[in-house]
Amino acid sequence: MSVPEQAWSGPILVLPGYGGSGPEHWQSAWERLYPEFRRVEQRDWERPELREWSATLDAAVAAAGSETVLVAHSVACLLVAHWAARTERTIAAALLVAPPDPAQADFPAVLASFGPTPRRRLAFRSIVVGSTDDPYASPAFAPACAEAWGSEFVSAGAAGHINAASNLGGWPAGLALLRRLVR
Repeated sequence: MSVPEQAWSGPILVLPGYGGSGPEHWQSAWERLYPEFRRVEQRDWERPELREWSATLDAAVAAAGSETVLVAHSVACLLVAHWAARTERTIAAALLVAPPDPAQADFPAVLASFGPTPRRRLAFRSIVVGSTDDPYASPAFAPACAEAWGSEFVSAGAAGHINAASNLGGWPAGLALLRRLVR
């Protein structure tokens, strides 16, 4: 993956989901490619609590400023939607990739605080990316989130949970979506 010539217009905050994003995840690849991208580190990746994760996100956005762009994966998409419904802070945009459905029977109990799915329109530009074979959401879930949140929806096709197991490497198609979002 080649480095684009353009610089990013504002701070990019990377928000991994449950368990964090390991070295083979596209979020980690993007951080290696763009050292200015900043991961929002949560205290406990294995036992997430919505209130705690929201407070950490809020502090990161306060430090980064109103031109911030969020890059969220999985349960971090729900985090962004919950945070956005309660905050008075503004951000520029968010790329929300593979939101999981907390109403699914096999949704991990440890993530219960992230449900139910917020349905409030987001106050910033956003793109929701979903997969047709995500094990954590039906094919209709991500488009429904996009509609409720006022986001553009983009299908990644059959890409699983759009994570390291999906073998996307640096996921150039996702990076192109991020570039389009911040233009």
